[in-house]
Amino acid sequence: MQPTIKKILYATDLSDNSAYAFRYAINSAQKHGAEIVILHVLEALPGTADSMIRTMIDGDKLDQILTDKVAESIDRIKKRLHIFRDKEFADRPDCMDIVTSIKVVEGYPEEEILRQSTELDCDIIIMGNHGKGMISHAFLGSVAERVLRRVRKPIFIIPLPEGETDLTFHGI
Repeated sequence: MQPTIKKILYATDLSDNSAYAFRYAINSAQKHGAEIVILHVLEALPGTADSMIRTMIDGDKLDQILTDKVAESIDRIKKRLHIFRDKEFADRPDCMDIVTSIKVVEGYPEEEILRQSTELDCDIIIMGNHGKGMISHAFLGSVAERVLRRVRKPIFIIPLPEGETDLTFHGI
């Protein structure tokens, strides 16, 4: 039996060249009649840093900062979707209807990508990888690599090009 792909989790770090990997998500969704859920993870502070900050800043203020950051990230993603649609699908603006939701959560990226892919019942994960060199890779690894080690469903890791591409977001 051939596997079916109905829901794609596209995980993005909102880097300038992330549209490059998004093209693969769009292409896969179109070929399989699938929907796309966009996920962005706001990286959580390590426990000791979080505790220290909470002694200096009121908890309600920190919660408001997180709420504002989530809203700002969703707004950035929506702006990028409009730019992408105008550049790639000017003749078919309804094409972007395959993006059914945008989720922005706080946590550790690899944990949240794995958790959200299961909770949202996604069939595959598509994400970019920067490949920033051997030294950083040896000490930290990459989010993509850590997800790949633990994932139990198909995943496409798209190497993102260095420098500008034909659709670089320049801080949007």
